[in-house]
Amino acid sequence: MTSAQDIATLQTAARKLRIHSLRSTAEAGSGHPTSCLSAAELMAALFFHTMRFDPKNPAHPQNDRFVLSKGHAAPVLYAALAEAGALPVSQLDTLRKITSDLEGHPTPRIPWVGAATGSLGQGLSVGVGMALNGKYLDKLSARVYVLLGDGEIAEGSVWEAAALASHYQLDNLVGIIDVNGLGQSQRTMYNHDVEVYRARFAAFGWHAVSVDGHNLQEVTAALDTARTVKNHPTMIVARTFKGKGISFLEDKEGWHGKPLKKGEELDKALQELPLNGSGGTVHVTTPPAGAVRTVGTVAPYPAPDYQLGEKVATRAAYGTALAKLGSVNPLVVALDGDTKNSTFAEKFKDAHPERFFESFIAEQNMVSAAVGFAACGKIPFVSTFAAFLTRAFDNIRMAAVSGISITYVGSHCGVSIGEDGPSQMGLEDLAMMRAIPNSTVLYPSDAVSAECLVAAAAGLKGATYIRTSRPATPVLYANTEEFPIGGSKVVRSSAKDALTVVAAGVTLHEALTASDTLKAAGINIRVIDAYSVKPIDGQGLLQAATQTRNTLVVVEDHYADGGLGDAVLNAVALHGVRVHKIAVTEVPRSGKPEELLDAHGLSARRIVEFVKKVVS
Repeated sequence: MTSAQDIATLQTAARKLRIHSLRSTAEAGSGHPTSCLSAAELMAALFFHTMRFDPKNPAHPQNDRFVLSKGHAAPVLYAALAEAGALPVSQLDTLRKITSDLEGHPTPRIPWVGAATGSLGQGLSVGVGMALNGKYLDKLSARVYVLLGDGEIAEGSVWEAAALASHYQLDNLVGIIDVNGLGQSQRTMYNHDVEVYRARFAAFGWHAVSVDGHNLQEVTAALDTARTVKNHPTMIVARTFKGKGISFLEDKEGWHGKPLKKGEELDKALQELPLNGSGGTVHVTTPPAGAVRTVGTVAPYPAPDYQLGEKVATRAAYGTALAKLGSVNPLVVALDGDTKNSTFAEKFKDAHPERFFESFIAEQNMVSAAVGFAACGKIPFVSTFAAFLTRAFDNIRMAAVSGISITYVGSHCGVSIGEDGPSQMGLEDLAMMRAIPNSTVLYPSDAVSAECLVAAAAGLKGATYIRTSRPATPVLYANTEEFPIGGSKVVRSSAKDALTVVAAGVTLHEALTASDTLKAAGINIRVIDAYSVKPIDGQGLLQAATQTRNTLVVVEDHYADGGLGDAVLNAVALHGVRVHKIAVTEVPRSGKPEELLDAHGLSARRIVEFVKKVVS
């Protein structure tokens, strides 16, 4: 039981957090102070009673980790860090300024934030990734704490995280739900019925308890008990009031996202939060000393080992490459959404089972859990069907906001997958991943290029997307070939080329077959493998265009908007180059791969027809 003196100290700390939150949002003229006020006791208990961390060393491997899933309450996080000595109190007045690292929702611009939050429902998944890393890889005593809002519990990704945390018995993970009963526009789904939340997490296998979130004795007791729970994550469901501590704000609708006005309104609120010099000084408990798990050295990636003409699907080459990469780089981890026997991530699982994490059919949680791994210094590879990654686009977007480096691998792209039909066909993935800031988008056409690009991805910053194909295609390149990011390969050319066909993946092989047919008819074409979709090889494309009558034909197994064709167009449009796009222009149906390629204009036969029309 926490002593009366310590409770008094924490009460003063909570009051200070409220004052800082009100002042900083008033100074900014925007923010969510009432969401901060409901969480003040919870934050005080976490930072000044429970968590172990070194305020001067955010990179200490034994620091407990904190994720503010309800990211709009960022001011109370900044206030807690300031009171802990992790940043100057004076910095709080810079909240939301363009020159400040204290953004409206937390981002890793400040080192105490492992991942950006604010798009609700993702913080618990990030915490799951951090807890998986801590329990199964680094094997440290550090714990992970996640503060959620009650409104975001409606998000499906929260329950994906709840299921996986229970499955992996993450007893180093503690969630706290700030049940203040008020959403942005109305009361939350269950208002203050904390038993609903408690029972649901208990049903998912969590140690779940409910507390009065403003009673520090209850809150600290629940946090202390969480340290003793084995083989189950803990969820503390805290009943609170939005705007707590200020009479004209407490449990009042219409105040979400509204700061108090500087002057009379703010002064009136602060008068209700007297400090009176009582309660003592808060202290932070530093992490325990102990051995830190050492990481082995990284060795060079071994060269691919294929025969020219050998038929290998790029998805299979991905699995081979990932397993080899895991052998030479101990930081590589793999997550897959119950598709490992199709993406071939199972090869990594067989070779490195301790670093493979089955994420089941829950793509949003899988991506955000990978964010948690990356925040802990790991190099995550995330794989599933390309179509299913679209479900996790917001999570991928938020990972980019975090500046997190993750490689996403989407298999079964395009109509070339065949009979499974349009629900399984990734036809929007290139557009989606090209839109992510600072992303790299790669599209190998054979096993050698696939292996080389997977190996390169481990060293790239930001989001990297590798598009792999289902059909087995012939090996085109020697095992010694290199594939620099931002490059391309001229795989067929002559001095009399009438135009250039740009392709990647399965359509490159169709283009090569078309080239043979056209040559027999007296028409030579250049064929370029645009394996690097972003960054695109603009210089190489322009050079080819100038030598082939300023005409490019792009053939892609993707919808017409946002894919390879648009990448090429962006690179050459200002240089007077004519770009023709052959792409999928309608929702496909089931059929044999060769039938579908032909039906959508992507087969060698249809490329020949198109080229003849352009040339004529």
